Amino acid sequence: MLKEEYIALEPVDSTVLIDTITTSRRVIERDTLDYRVLMYTHIIEKQNYLIEIGRTTETITQFIKPLQKVALNVLVLLIGITLVLDLFFTRFLLRPLGKIIKSKLQNRKFPFNEQIDAVKTTTEDFRLLDKSFIALMEQINEAFEKEREFTSNASHELMTPISILQSKMENMMMAEDVGENQQERILELMRTLSRLKKIVNALLLISRIENEQFGKTNNVSPSNLIAEVIEELKERMEEKGLRCTVNLHPHHQLEGVNNDLLFQLFYNLVNNSIRYNKPGGSITIVDRIAADGRYEIIIRDTGSGIPPAELPNIFNRFKKAGRTEGEGVGLGLAIVKSILDFHGMTIQVSSRLSEGTNIVIGV
Repeated sequence: MLKEEYIALEPVDSTVLIDTITTSRRVIERDTLDYRVLMYTHIIEKQNYLIEIGRTTETITQFIKPLQKVALNVLVLLIGITLVLDLFFTRFLLRPLGKIIKSKLQNRKFPFNEQIDAVKTTTEDFRLLDKSFIALMEQINEAFEKEREFTSNASHELMTPISILQSKMENMMMAEDVGENQQERILELMRTLSRLKKIVNALLLISRIENEQFGKTNNVSPSNLIAEVIEELKERMEEKGLRCTVNLHPHHQLEGVNNDLLFQLFYNLVNNSIRYNKPGGSITIVDRIAADGRYEIIIRDTGSGIPPAELPNIFNRFKKAGRTEGEGVGLGLAIVKSILDFHGMTIQVSSRLSEGTNIVIGV
């Protein structure tokens, strides 16, 4: 009745052979409608008959939309199941790799003094990777221990001849037959020897810090500590006409630290700010609570700055930083880094040439 479907069968010429599906417009009972028509030529007793089975395109669309919706829902469901299974198997299969990363790479403090345990896994590749990490960590630790032992032994061995040479030079200076020219040469040698002695003492201090020969039993007020450092370096600041501004919270306390080492740390940093500052420049020391809750002390100066290429090497005792000069040969900052590592503190340095340097110490 609704003309949604129709079937037609009619004889056709023998030359007509059709097997196709097409969309065409047909007139059914005076109504013109669009149909999707299946057309097929069937031969019965040498007579060709054309069979047509048609359905209106509107009806087909009504059925297609629900089918598409069901197919889409099934597809989304299959994708979700696939993702869940993939995530499960990935987590399950790669769990040993996560354990290796967590135990060997994350939250590892150098040197590796604690026991390095192997991760239990039945996968041969992960087992080989874990063994390689353990072997590499042991090699690094062994090399570090050898370097630390060499530094300590060499420094101790050097102190004896240095002391002997210093004594002999002092005796030569007191001799009556030493002329003025000879005295000047001896004084020059004594100044060189004094610089060498300071270098050896710095290496010894670094070695003692790395060997954890200092205790961490003091409670220190940064405000009082910085005041002591400023008092110690007051004359040097006055010589260069520097202005020093200190604004620290007076009631803040650092617990479980070494007072002498922290004094040495801030002494070296402030001393550098004086040494490389411009005449009439300024030094500013303030503190703050960072966004992550850590207590920070900031030291700013208006000095000559550090070349960008030298910033990565300023704490390396074996590379001379760009602005270091004269005595110390850069070991002052190496001592600073050793003290920071000993206390588990951090340091960030930013600098611009001819503008100054900004140092942030995180406690």
